[in-house]
Amino acid sequence: MRWADQGLDADDGALPGLGRAALVRRVQAPDFEGITFHEVLCRSALNRTPEGSRLPFRYTVNTFRGCSHACRYCFARPTHEYLDLDAGHDFDTQLVVKTNVAAVLRRELGRRSWTREHVALGTNTDPYQRAEGRYRLMPGVIRALAESRTPFSILTKGTLLRRDLPVLALASRSIDVGVAVSLPIGDHELQQQIEPGTPSPRARLDLIRAVRDAGMSCHVMVAPVMPYLTDGTRHLDGLFADLASAGATGATVIPLHLRGSTRGWFLSWLAAEHPALMRRYRRLYGRGAYVPPAYSRWLEARVAPMLDRHGLRTRAVEHRAPRVPAAPDVDVEPMLF
Repeated sequence: MRWADQGLDADDGALPGLGRAALVRRVQAPDFEGITFHEVLCRSALNRTPEGSRLPFRYTVNTFRGCSHACRYCFARPTHEYLDLDAGHDFDTQLVVKTNVAAVLRRELGRRSWTREHVALGTNTDPYQRAEGRYRLMPGVIRALAESRTPFSILTKGTLLRRDLPVLALASRSIDVGVAVSLPIGDHELQQQIEPGTPSPRARLDLIRAVRDAGMSCHVMVAPVMPYLTDGTRHLDGLFADLASAGATGATVIPLHLRGSTRGWFLSWLAAEHPALMRRYRRLYGRGAYVPPAYSRWLEARVAPMLDRHGLRTRAVEHRAPRVPAAPDVDVEPMLF
């Protein structure tokens, strides 16, 4: 595998590239069966997003590369290919750990040139995946951000966030701290098929309650919404009701996009588990990684009244696809539910 002289060009600029890191050791632990940890010393922790990325922040920090959550739809999968690893099984089981990330971040935040811009965590791989329980990287990262008075946000599926709620609540008294939970699937059986390494929907609802009990707002990313699987009225309305009951302060809904090798990984699962949907997916995604604008408009019209009814309205649907005409034979109705 190539660990040196790498220049990564990830879509969100989240990964600094291991050409600036030193591999310390490879570790396999009995409580993480099938997973190999590649521990590295990174030289940079802050990553600047590319110009024109259309992201609402310019800086990110990622403590890991690869993710044991093993979400079939994860957009970050193709970044593993820069390490001569595959975007499927390797992404789930060959994890890069930046063991010194907190110390490097503290040094970077201490520079006179640092202007305390917002920093986003969890934009590429989840900082609270299971390995965080072993490496405990996030407390140092949070303290470095808080002590430098740098506003930040965290997006996670991981219930390990509970451990750090006291330090997050303390930081939120002096700087802007945003916490968001990703929960796109309310059905437990389907969630286990598509996100096999993640905490259950119920556990994440309990996490939302814990964040709220700690005195902080908690946004929810209902993303991605998967056509014909999770875009039904019953599923969405039930999920939004659960979010509201848990105390969520808002929700953002984003339809599934399938970029690069993520497309093949997701569609291989779909062909095995839901072969009857393959024709519809080929029609929806036949022109690229994104659903047609017609589908986004349809989904927005469906979820808007639900979000209003449950008090979760923020931004109903984000759609970053190019503005191209929908294929004339793409039918967005009726959905399955």
